[in-house]
Amino acid sequence: MNHSKNEQLMARKAAATPRGVGVMGTFFAERADNAELWDVEGRRYIDFAGGIAVMNTGHGNPKVVAAVAEQLKRFTHTCYQVVPYESYIALAEKLNVMTPGTHAKKTALFSTGAEAIENAIKIARSYTKRSGVIAFSGAFHGRSLFAVSLTGKVQPYKAGFGPFAPEVYHVPFPCHCTNLAEVKKAVQHLFKADIEPSRVAAIVFEPVQGEGGFNVIQQEAVVWLRALCDEHGIVLIADEIQTGFGRTGKMFAMEHFGVTPDLMTIAKSLAGGLPLSAVTGRAEIMDAPAPGGLGGTYAGNPLAISAAHAVIDVMRDERLPERGQMLGDRLKAVLESLRAEVPQIADVRGLGAMVAVEFNRVGANTPDADFTKKVQAEALKRGLILLTCGVNANVVRFLFPLTVSEPVFEEAMEMLRAGMRAALA
Repeated sequence: MNHSKNEQLMARKAAATPRGVGVMGTFFAERADNAELWDVEGRRYIDFAGGIAVMNTGHGNPKVVAAVAEQLKRFTHTCYQVVPYESYIALAEKLNVMTPGTHAKKTALFSTGAEAIENAIKIARSYTKRSGVIAFSGAFHGRSLFAVSLTGKVQPYKAGFGPFAPEVYHVPFPCHCTNLAEVKKAVQHLFKADIEPSRVAAIVFEPVQGEGGFNVIQQEAVVWLRALCDEHGIVLIADEIQTGFGRTGKMFAMEHFGVTPDLMTIAKSLAGGLPLSAVTGRAEIMDAPAPGGLGGTYAGNPLAISAAHAVIDVMRDERLPERGQMLGDRLKAVLESLRAEVPQIADVRGLGAMVAVEFNRVGANTPDADFTKKVQAEALKRGLILLTCGVNANVVRFLFPLTVSEPVFEEAMEMLRAGMRAALA
């Protein structure tokens, strides 16, 4: 029997790579352009996953590609900690200005989102001389040991990997389905039963939970968290790894809330697909670790930094946060229009272009993960790549490039409508 190229690659994958690296697609990428992707057999897809929120400026953005090519001619690596380079400093200067707040800030660059989170916690602990960290149920902060300790979702991230880092505490996340009074009560109970606030170094939260289901934090909750941290000398960390760089209709999601965090973690769409992350925050907090306490061999890779400078230019010149808001509103309108036909739709939510639809069983207020998978599969059959999320795996999230062309976006909307209708059969 002759197997297709995708089938051959799947067989090789199964033989050569571990099952713990979960893969959604049964097809393999050959090339991609803006919001379109072609597999090794020439089939075209519309990419509404964006490498999990990484491709906000689109696949192969010409300005990003040109910037990387130019840097490639100069050098690919010196290790910033051995022989530094100006582009690192220039990017730090830009992020210090772009992020919320007019106070003095500093930025350290790393390679991955998990690295940014791990280092943000190290910085907060160094500054406060405390050890405790509070995170939220449904959170996702990465797969390295401390990052996964902060993560508030057991399957598949925590199952079988314990014991986890000590002095990490979780409380309910104050989103649309949570009573803020109950969250406040849980924190006060934590302070009485588990750890006194004077031993808490940091509270870390996502303004919109990613893996947790695109749950938007309550405005009042952000104000409360800021006041709570101020009262007890706790460092407030906003994890903007998925929400940053135009995804929510603003450059950073915290701009929606009018509250300034002490530290912010940034990654994903920062460098247009190249591995780069950052921790940006109050200068006095960022300066707490001694020289050598922060860094990494590849941290602040010059190719990735060149891409990030181009991404920032594209975001500004093409007004991508505003475009994301416009496209997100249109997507929400399509999803709302499907409610009458698709009774499983329980909620449509999100900020800007960070949109999700949640599915429950008809006639019951219980999550419908099976229908969610069906919607994803039916959309994929038609050529639309979607991702699921949520603690109960009953949410479809949309992470299209903000540069997606009008015809491709409209084509994707038709695929979405057809996929949802087919899932009902």
